[in-house]
Amino acid sequence: MPNIKSAKKRVKVIAVKTARNKANRTALKTEIKKANAAIESGENTVEAVRAAQKKIDQAVAKGLLHKNTAARKKSALAKKANG
Repeated sequence: MPNIKSAKKRVKVIAVKTARNKANRTALKTEIKKANAAIESGENTVEAVRAAQKKIDQAVAKGLLHKNTAARKKSALAKKANG
């Protein structure tokens, strides 16, 4: 446990950021799973894939994903949807 005031604050700030990142990452995974389920069932595929791709782009903007990782995930979704 830190003794210095600024270090104590950093611990609190990091905890808040970690919680926010975890929530965003979970929402991203959920959206991708929904898109995959829609592709499997064959209903609302276009909307689900579009929503998942939007969520992936938002994750890149927030710094959760690297842009190449996002491109790979979006490409895989599109390939699965079209295939």
